[in-house]
Amino acid sequence: MRVLLLNLYYPPDTSATAKMAAAFVEPLAAKHDVTIVCGRPSYDPTERRPWRLWQQERTNTLRVIRVGSTDYPRTQMTRRVLNYLSYVALCVPRALFIPCDVVLAMTDPPFQGIVGAFVALLKRKPYVYNIRDMYPDMAVAGSIVAPGLLPRIWEQLHRWALRRVTRVIVLGDDMRARYR
Repeated sequence: MRVLLLNLYYPPDTSATAKMAAAFVEPLAAKHDVTIVCGRPSYDPTERRPWRLWQQERTNTLRVIRVGSTDYPRTQMTRRVLNYLSYVALCVPRALFIPCDVVLAMTDPPFQGIVGAFVALLKRKPYVYNIRDMYPDMAVAGSIVAPGLLPRIWEQLHRWALRRVTRVIVLGDDMRARYR
């Protein structure tokens, strides 16, 4: 099976989702063809990459495609949003030309679940959503986003993505109850 993973962060980034993505897909790649579309390292990376529209590398049995997203440090939240937006702007068109049997998305950037559903819809492929963070709830609760129109629209789009999903992977029972 050919699996396409969409997540902004992947090692050498050190974010939790980068580590979880690696832990999740490396065993999967032992039996399947896995391609990861991620951004340039920006989350306390152990190494930096020069800008290119995209670059490809192989790690063990994985194909990693890094799109030329901005790489502002995670401590600069306003600029970090540019990392998210530039990643999505470059990730979606690149992902559309990668052959796959299933699209798998994680929760980085915070609206990646919506992007993954959109890509799967355009490719007419099954969609698996690996939810690690509860958005937009977490963004509102953490005062990153003010309550109002934006979180309501975000929640509606997130619900749309959940209706498109073939399978949802969550951390535990509480999260499963939230997304039923």
